[in-house]
Amino acid sequence: MGYQLGKVQAEEAFRRWTGQYDVYAPMVMEGEGCFSDTDIIRYGKPESLDDIEWERKSDYSFKEVLLAINETLFYFTEDETTVPKGPSKDILLFLRPCDMHAVRRLDQVYLENGNPDYYYARVRERVHFVIMGCAETCPSGFCVSMGTNVCTEYDACLKVDGDQVLVDIRDSALLPFAEGAIPADFTPDFVTENRETVRLPRNLSPERFSDGIWKEYGARCIGCGRCNFACPTCTCFTMQDIFYKDNPRTGERRRVWASCQVGGFDEIAGGIRFRRTQGDQLRYKVMHKIWDFARRTGYPMCVGCGRCDDICPEYISYSTLVNRLAEEETQ
Repeated sequence: MGYQLGKVQAEEAFRRWTGQYDVYAPMVMEGEGCFSDTDIIRYGKPESLDDIEWERKSDYSFKEVLLAINETLFYFTEDETTVPKGPSKDILLFLRPCDMHAVRRLDQVYLENGNPDYYYARVRERVHFVIMGCAETCPSGFCVSMGTNVCTEYDACLKVDGDQVLVDIRDSALLPFAEGAIPADFTPDFVTENRETVRLPRNLSPERFSDGIWKEYGARCIGCGRCNFACPTCTCFTMQDIFYKDNPRTGERRRVWASCQVGGFDEIAGGIRFRRTQGDQLRYKVMHKIWDFARRTGYPMCVGCGRCDDICPEYISYSTLVNRLAEEETQ
């Protein structure tokens, strides 16, 4: 069961949302791509339903809304620390079905992996999730293979269909959006088939595969880390202490996104490194996504969004690599 609104009526309701909530959704950022004449789709704050990119997948994920790329954890002086305030409003976050599954992975790492992360938790508890269905598969996605093409745990689902807007609302706090709407049958769009098909190896272990495949792919990897930053489930970060010039005894501690594919990520005291080649680093990332995380939680970390394939400047295909591992397993 859902509701149907006219476009004008829906726009008025959306403006009420933007007044009450911080709304984030995928938007086309013109001229902000890798080159001056290219666009990029990433998350911003739309003022209208027309500002949202409904058809194409975002190049970068929703993750930066829940986990700031660069976040100040506290300010310090000689004798005290001050924690910045959290969000002042609740958040409405528009995302795809596969990304809704990615939220579960982030929750696993930041809320259920020992003590909950204070900074993540205070944002997460204020987020309402609005699903944008997928009428057609994206070119690189393999969500069907990963079982993340369908989601049922959402607060609302919206679909713009010409001059009409269809909505399914499960969170009572969002019901005012449907005020004056006509009841209508509405089922979110979930893809049932992708262009890409991925078969996960069944009997994974770190020692099972030869070094050849990692050397082959590692020779192409330039260690830029873009795959990690585009991925909705990568969670690694580093810490930075910033000291102010006017008083070097004061400053702030920041949490900043990090990448296991960038040199120095695994370096510890004494200059010791555990993964010295790009092949070793790539092996670590892939095995963590499809083996180690699944061994501990019961499901793989990867949700099959395909962003890593899209973003790689060396055209390294993660999905092809996983399929090759599955093939090698049978040999």
